[in-house]
Amino acid sequence: MASFMLKSALITLGGTYAENKYAPSNTDGPFGTSSWFGLTPVLFAGMSFWALSHGMKVGQARNKYIELAKKDGEKDVDERYGLPNLYAQGTSKHVRSFNCVQRSHQHIFETFTGVVLTGMVGAMSYPLTTAASTLACFVGRVALSNGYAAAEGDASKRYSSPFARCFWYGLLGNILLGFASSANMIAGKKLLW
Repeated sequence: MASFMLKSALITLGGTYAENKYAPSNTDGPFGTSSWFGLTPVLFAGMSFWALSHGMKVGQARNKYIELAKKDGEKDVDERYGLPNLYAQGTSKHVRSFNCVQRSHQHIFETFTGVVLTGMVGAMSYPLTTAASTLACFVGRVALSNGYAAAEGDASKRYSSPFARCFWYGLLGNILLGFASSANMIAGKKLLW
């Protein structure tokens, strides 16, 4: 855990250094921010659309596993799998498989608000680094959610893609950038580089 956090911090700090040293500086964006600020909201719009489409997989999976459970003779299938239940009740292979698909979608909402808030604040001072961090988060989120959905009841398979861990690097990067940008606002100047 400590090495992961250190790697995330070093990557993020490296990005802010490179952005401040090499990226063209301008204040043509909204509220006197860089014109690059818009990259991060565009990524969030894309993430939102993807989350909506990924949610449709849950409905399809619910129907699929209800049918499979009935075919295999499970009892009380409609009550255990049907709405308003978020997760199916029980421990059968079909319950575990469906619940992994549901979890793949639910996990998005546990972190999405934090990713967006810290990303928007971070983009005010470090728009390119925040856009890169948000992109890593988005790529990782897609890989992690798709891995969860395809896990067939074995949640450990959620990291089957090497890109799945990018989600956590992007999330921590956005958190660090949000803190740094907030500190800049409080100080009235850039504190890093």
